[in-house]
Amino acid sequence: MASGQKPKGLNKSCFLLIVIAGMERFAFKGVASNLVTYLTDVVKMSNSAAAKTVNNWCGFTSMLPLLVASLADSWDRYSTILTSSFIYVVGLVALTSTALSWARHPTNKISSSYLFWSLCLISLGQGGYNPSLQAFGADQIANDDELPSTKDEQKSNKKSLFFQWWYFGVCGGSLAGVTFMSYIQDTFGWVLGFAIPTIAMGASILLFWCGSRIYAYKQDDAISERPSRDIVRSIKEALSKLMNSRITLPNSNPGVVELELQEKPLCQNSGNAKGLKEEPCSGINYLVENGKVVLRLLPIWTMLLMFAVIFQQPATFFTKQGMTMKRNVGSSFKIPPATLQSAITVSIILLMPFYDALLIPFTRLITRNKKGISVTQRMGIGMVLSIIAMVIAALVETKRLEISRKMDVLDPKLETEVPLSIFWLLPQYILLGISDIFTVVGMQEFFYSEVPVRMRTMGIALYTSVFGVGSFLSALLISLVEYFTSSRGKGRSWFSDDMREARFDKYYWLLASLSVLSLVFYVIFCKCFVSRSSDMDNEN
Repeated sequence: MASGQKPKGLNKSCFLLIVIAGMERFAFKGVASNLVTYLTDVVKMSNSAAAKTVNNWCGFTSMLPLLVASLADSWDRYSTILTSSFIYVVGLVALTSTALSWARHPTNKISSSYLFWSLCLISLGQGGYNPSLQAFGADQIANDDELPSTKDEQKSNKKSLFFQWWYFGVCGGSLAGVTFMSYIQDTFGWVLGFAIPTIAMGASILLFWCGSRIYAYKQDDAISERPSRDIVRSIKEALSKLMNSRITLPNSNPGVVELELQEKPLCQNSGNAKGLKEEPCSGINYLVENGKVVLRLLPIWTMLLMFAVIFQQPATFFTKQGMTMKRNVGSSFKIPPATLQSAITVSIILLMPFYDALLIPFTRLITRNKKGISVTQRMGIGMVLSIIAMVIAALVETKRLEISRKMDVLDPKLETEVPLSIFWLLPQYILLGISDIFTVVGMQEFFYSEVPVRMRTMGIALYTSVFGVGSFLSALLISLVEYFTSSRGKGRSWFSDDMREARFDKYYWLLASLSVLSLVFYVIFCKCFVSRSSDMDNEN
C-alpha cells in the first residue's frame, strides 16, 4: 500500500492502550503523590526518613523494568502485561489492608512490615507492566516493524505522535489521581484513599482483556531466543573491544544517520526478518555492535539523572512546604498540599497541544528542520526549565523562612501556619510541568528509537530507570546533606522536623547547581557525538 493511503492518525488499539495507561497512572499517583503525608502523619516517620522512603520506593519501582524487560522481550508482551498487572493489583489490595489494620490498631508493628511488602509487590507489578504496555502500544502502529530510526518521515511523525498522546493520557490519569485521591485521603481516610486506586487498576485490567481482539500481536522472527543473554554477552564483548578503541560517528555518507546499525541488519544478508532468522548474523561483530548501542546511550542516560532528582521534590519536600503555608480557600475548605502536584499535569495537558501547533512551526523557521528541534535539543530545553524551577523554589522557601522567623520572634511557642499562600508554590510546579513536556516525552522517544527492534522494551526500561536511579540518588543526597549539616553538631539539619528550622532553600540551591553542571556536560556530549547525526537527519 502506498504511503499516501496509510491512516495519518493512531488506530483504535493505540487509543485504548493510552486510556488504560491513564487508568494505571491514576492508581499509582493516587498512592505515590501523598505517600509522604501518610508516612509522617500515620506511620510517624521524620521528614527526612519519609522523603528517603518515598525516594527509595520510587527508585526501586523505576529500576525494576530493567530486570523485567528482558523477560518481556523474550516472552510475548501481552502475557507479560496480564501477569504483571495481577501482581500490581495484589500489591494494592495488600496496601489497602495495611491501612485498614493501622486504622484499627495504630501501634501495630506487623502493619509496618506489611506496608513494606505491599509496596514491593506494587513495584514488582509495575516493573513489568509499564514498559511492556508502552512498547505494546507502540507496536500497534501500522507497518512499523522495521528497525528503528527509519527514514520514512511519515512513520517517524506517527511515532512522535503516539508518544505525545501517550504522555497526554498518562498526565490525564496522573492529574485525576493527584487531585481526587489526595482530597479523599485527607478528608475520608486512607482506607478509602487506597481502595479506590485498587478498584481503578482492576478495571484497567478488565478493559485491557476486553480489547484483545483488536490488538496487533507482532512476532519478530529476527529477535533472538535469549535476548537477555545476548545483551550481557554484547556488553562484555563491547567492553573488551572498546578498551583500545573509541566509539566514533561516521564521517561519510550523509544519507545515513548516527545509529545506522539500528536501521538495517548488522551484517549483510536478507533484509527481512525471516532471512535474519534463517541466516543469523554471525559471531562477535553482531554482539559488539549491540553492545555499542547500549554503551552509546549511557552518557546521556547519566546526564539526565539530576533532572530525575529534581522531579522527586514535588512528592516530598514541596508537599512538606505546602503543609506549613496558608491553604484556605473560602471559610472552611483547605487545599491538600499534595493537590498542587496537579499543577504539573494541568500545565502539561493544557500546553502540550501548543507544542505541535505553535512551537514546532516556529522552530522550523529558525532551524530549517522539518521536526523543529531534535530530540536531544528537546530534552536539553526541559533540563534548563527544571533548573529555573529549582531557583524559584529556593527563593519562595527563603521568603517562607523569613516570615516564619519573624513569627518566631513574636511568639516562639506559636505553632501555626505561615501567612503565605500555598499558591506561591505554583510557579515551580508549572515550570516542572513545562519541562516535562520537553524532557520526559523526548526521553521516551529517544530511548525507544535508539535501540534495535529486538530491545525496544529494554529501551523503555532504560527511560524509566533514569527516574529509578534518580530516586536513589535523591535519597543518597538527602543522607549526605543530613550527615554534613547535623551530625557534626553545627546547627540543625536542613531537613529538620521543625519547619521553622529546616533549610529546604539551601537544598534547592544545591540541586540547581548540580543540575547546571549536568547540563553543561550534556551539551558538550551532544555537540561532540550527537549533533552531527542530527544535522544529517535534518538534511533529509
